[in-house]
Amino acid sequence: MSKSYERISFLRKKMEEESLDAIMVNTFINWQYLTGFTGDSGSVLITGDDAIIFTDSRYTEQAEKESPGFTVIKTGRDDVFKETLSRLGVKRLGFEKDRVTYSAWERMKDRFADVELTGYSGWVEEIRAVKTDEEIELISRAQEIADEAFELVTRLVRIGVSEIDLALELEFTMRKLGAESLSFPIIAVSGERSSLPHGSPTRKEIADGDFLTLDFGARYQGYCSDETRTFIVGNPSDKHLEVYKVVLEAQLNALDKVAPGIQAKEVDLAGRKVIEDAGYGEYFGHAIGHGVGLNVHERPGVGSRSENILEPGMVITVEPGIYIPGFGGVRIEDLVLVTESGKRILSSSPKDLTAMSIK
Repeated sequence: MSKSYERISFLRKKMEEESLDAIMVNTFINWQYLTGFTGDSGSVLITGDDAIIFTDSRYTEQAEKESPGFTVIKTGRDDVFKETLSRLGVKRLGFEKDRVTYSAWERMKDRFADVELTGYSGWVEEIRAVKTDEEIELISRAQEIADEAFELVTRLVRIGVSEIDLALELEFTMRKLGAESLSFPIIAVSGERSSLPHGSPTRKEIADGDFLTLDFGARYQGYCSDETRTFIVGNPSDKHLEVYKVVLEAQLNALDKVAPGIQAKEVDLAGRKVIEDAGYGEYFGHAIGHGVGLNVHERPGVGSRSENILEPGMVITVEPGIYIPGFGGVRIEDLVLVTESGKRILSSSPKDLTAMSIK
């Protein structure tokens, strides 16, 4: 359990502080992080002395191989989880309250009628926010795949190509280069549709003077990358050029703020001020960034209300945008590692206006 030892120890300290006998972890991403087990059915029980994976017969052999140091118990018709709680004398059990629906809560109350249930929030996510060297390597590799695929796909960008064709080509290329899947469905929007921050690609063809925004990421060995670039295709208007310039300046200004010990909201405010001062504040409605890891959106938050402090090992995005209905929009996003001395930008695709113009 070498890789998991510190993570389990952290949770045991939390359990002791809250006077819990045990906690269960039912969220796939969280149990994968804690145990290394990548099966999609199961749960984890942690007590002061035990660390147990419960899964069915499809995954018991896999769990034993992927999670040395954990006890693996096969589930079946009998409620072995409940029986184990009784055998271990668990009287107060913690559960991930942010992940439980009301109907699941009702079933839990009936199932564990003899146990006091106590919800906990964000314990595993708190550990996940600061990446190990191994995790940083995997995220960096995911980003390298995305950058390489993007460089190849940009050769296809031209007037007349459709959003969906570019998205499909980008996905295929990332997979061919080693991505196991996408971090999220690719966003490919052009022209007036580029004002949709999370718009899905359509059969719309790119026209002369369009913005084209591509937001994409590769998943590699479980870890995500995330990047956005916006093209100007053909002959842009003065307003297209102005909006692009403002977003790029905002992004560079925000990047300058990234450093250990800085409040995450200062990064947001540094970029947001540029956009507001240029008169486009009403067209930038989302946070300037978020953490990236096993999920493409995780801690820390990097918004104007975030109370998170940036720490070495955190991986975040910096992605200001301007989205004007009926006109179009621009978003520019980099993936950034917070280091001991400052930052390292993991994404390498060009973003200056000359490089992002397609004639």
